[in-house]
Amino acid sequence: MRLLLLSNSTNPGEAYLEYPRHEIRRFLGEKSMNALFIPYAAVRFSYDDYEAKVENRFAEIGHHVESIHRFRDPVKAVEEADAIVIGGGNTWRLVQQMHMNGLMEPIRKKVQSGTPYIGWSAGSNVACPTLCTTNDMPVVNPVSFETLNLVPFQINPHFLDAHPEGFGGETREERILEFLELNPEIYVVGLRESTLLCLENNKLQLIGERTARIFKKGQKFRELDSTEDFSFLF
Repeated sequence: MRLLLLSNSTNPGEAYLEYPRHEIRRFLGEKSMNALFIPYAAVRFSYDDYEAKVENRFAEIGHHVESIHRFRDPVKAVEEADAIVIGGGNTWRLVQQMHMNGLMEPIRKKVQSGTPYIGWSAGSNVACPTLCTTNDMPVVNPVSFETLNLVPFQINPHFLDAHPEGFGGETREERILEFLELNPEIYVVGLRESTLLCLENNKLQLIGERTARIFKKGQKFRELDSTEDFSFLF
């Protein structure tokens, strides 16, 4: 498999998909690809607008996307795609629509056969076994919590370890520890902004200047940087 799993799409003060664009271009290669875009995480803007936003950025690096909502047969669109791209937004809505359109198994098979997969935020969440480490509110019934299971660990995108002054609620870390209490067999990767995980040639690597925090029940968390091999997560 070839996976590019981003924590976020946009940093403050930057253009959309600015920080990862060179990595996306390297990942997809020099030959122009027409990727299938899954926009289902959009809630407050249209699929047309989402497609245009992503297409504008991909066109700048020599590639193109077409949204799945334009196809009469979404499963066939998956089967014929050069690459699969799943954008961020609300993970619950994304998972609901993927299940309702019967896309979980077709996408899983397609990516496992070698088709490149790129996801950011919610699109990274759904590469995991379940959506259970999303930060999003459950605005819809997702049909099932099960997702693509392309990787055997969970990702928490936009991970923050800060505890703002005056904040009395649970921190992100405390929420992850709750998940681990009930799911002790699985790793969780706290993926910070401006970082991504890349799986190529059976090697999983962190890309970016910040570390990732690795959680496992009964173990002290670890901070790992881009010089280290993350393949132990498999």
